[in-house]
Amino acid sequence: MKSKRLDLVIMSGKGKLWRAMILVLILPALTLSACGKADQAEEGTSAVANPEGVNQKPAQPQEKLLNLDADEARKAGIKVEKLQWRKKNDQITVTATIEPNQNRLVRIAPRASGRITEVKADFGDSARQGQTLALLNSIELGGALSVYFQAQSDFELAEANLERAKRLLKDQIIPQMDYLRARAIFANSETTLRAAVDKLRMLDVDPASAAADDSSLAVFPVVAPFAGTVIAKTAVTGGLARADQALFTVADLSTLWIEADLVEKDLSEAKIGALSTVSVAAYPNERFEGRLTYISSTMNPQSRTVKARVEAPNPDGKLKPGMFAIVAIDTGAGGKALMVPEVAVTLMQDTPTVFVAEKDGFAPRPVEVGARFAGKAVIKSGLAAGERVVMSGAYSLKARILKSQIGETD
Repeated sequence: MKSKRLDLVIMSGKGKLWRAMILVLILPALTLSACGKADQAEEGTSAVANPEGVNQKPAQPQEKLLNLDADEARKAGIKVEKLQWRKKNDQITVTATIEPNQNRLVRIAPRASGRITEVKADFGDSARQGQTLALLNSIELGGALSVYFQAQSDFELAEANLERAKRLLKDQIIPQMDYLRARAIFANSETTLRAAVDKLRMLDVDPASAAADDSSLAVFPVVAPFAGTVIAKTAVTGGLARADQALFTVADLSTLWIEADLVEKDLSEAKIGALSTVSVAAYPNERFEGRLTYISSTMNPQSRTVKARVEAPNPDGKLKPGMFAIVAIDTGAGGKALMVPEVAVTLMQDTPTVFVAEKDGFAPRPVEVGARFAGKAVIKSGLAAGERVVMSGAYSLKARILKSQIGETD
């Protein structure tokens, strides 16, 4: 009897143990089943919201629009235009230096040495053709005049003696030898006079105007051969002038040379006569047009570049010799492109950005910029034709955005 009770107790203990083990095994299964149903319910809800099962990206926050009234836009210098397709030419852009037109430049030196008695022009002055720039008193000219006057006198005497010898010979008063001697003296005096005349002409003196009693002829002018600007001057009153030293340099600055260096890869595209656009730092919003007139036949072996020259008119005198310039040479190739002024493109977070005028304000638009030339930038992507784009005043809008961002940070 006691043994049976013990068995029942053991059996009873075993039953409790088994029940505990069953609960341990069943509870995780029930939990997984419940989770599975919850997942199915969630999937069902998702399927209702997105029936096609498209993987949707979370909505990106839109950039705030800048709202400006008409007065604020005017003060900010904002100008808006519709973006249009425009014809463009591919260009070669190089740095250059502006130089005087060497075909219209003259270094003026006296033809004879002498003392400068008066200077009538200064550096930077405009000179007319034939204008006197300085006066010189020349010992050399005085000597040439003396030789001329003596030669003229000897010639006149020899001519008279020859005429007299002809008459006397005709009347058989003198022998033939005297006549031949008179004729030889005349020929020699004629040669001497011709040499004296040529010497005066070399000194820019007209022999016909020379007079033996005119001592002022030793003072002669230095004149400008054509109209231009005095770009160099060494003449000083009282100074000694020599024939091998220029007293003035006069240049016609109505046309200028823009000297550039072309790299080897651009030679096949640069053509004589190509339209070229010149820009300088002094006038950032202006462009000066010219033509490519010269490409050197030789290459610099050190820099591997070839000299090229653009000739540009300079009627207003804005371009100055010595200025640095940027030259864009048309290659003739190209097509149509969406272009905006370079000032319309600004960097925001290191990304080229253009502002677009929308209904409720101005919005920054990231763009991809292509070639830049003649103050224009080609827009490769990010904008479409017909959109209203801020062509000037972009930096004012950028400043407003940065200011608002600083305020939000604070």
